[in-house]
Amino acid sequence: MQTRDDIFNTLRDALVELFELEPERVSLDSNLYQDLEIDSIDAVDLIDHIKRQTGKKIAAEEFKSVRTVSDVVEAVYRLVQPAA
Repeated sequence: MQTRDDIFNTLRDALVELFELEPERVSLDSNLYQDLEIDSIDAVDLIDHIKRQTGKKIAAEEFKSVRTVSDVVEAVYRLVQPAA
C-alpha cells in the first residue's frame, strides 16, 4: 500500500524527469497548469506515466477536475487503494 507521501515523492520525481522541472517548484499546492506550466499534452503524458507506475489508469474524466499536485496525489491514492 502506498501512502500519500510515497505517491507525492513518486509524482514529484516524475514531474522533474518528464518536464524538466526543478524539484523545489513541485509542492502539494503547485497548480499544474499555472505554476508548473503543464499543458494538455503534458497531462496525457503524466496520466500515461501514472498508468505505467501503478498498472491502473486514471480516467480522463477524473483528471479533468485535477488542478494541483495534491489533487493528483489524491486521485492516485484512490486508484491504488484496495476496494473496501
